[in-house]
Amino acid sequence: MTADSDNRYPDIEVYLAKAPMEALNDWLGTAIGAEPLAPAGKGKWRTRGRLDDSEIPVLLVERAADGFASLWFDSARTPWLNDAACAHAAALRLGGEVRCSLGGWQPGDEPDRFLSVLPDGREEEIHWPDSGR
Repeated sequence: MTADSDNRYPDIEVYLAKAPMEALNDWLGTAIGAEPLAPAGKGKWRTRGRLDDSEIPVLLVERAADGFASLWFDSARTPWLNDAACAHAAALRLGGEVRCSLGGWQPGDEPDRFLSVLPDGREEEIHWPDSGR
């Protein structure tokens, strides 16, 4: 993943320790005007939101990694510039730990480096899946 010239990521992906459907639907509805998530296969949910004139496809995959759910926004036109900004918003709104990549990945980068964000705004760099949490 790389960012464009205004540092906006081409898509956003965060990992949720807690993904209560009602709270998640409320947050997505408020943040991007999304309809409630709908089943899209075993352990998968989809919806679409909008920001200005741009459509934002959303995919939730339950238990994607070490018990965390993956939440992916397939658009550069989200309310968040990058994964970390989205992680902070999600942690605060959903009341649980949210993890995301530390930034755009380049060949030679450490693939297991992530940012862990807690609901109170604290964050730390972790190695995941070896973080021991």
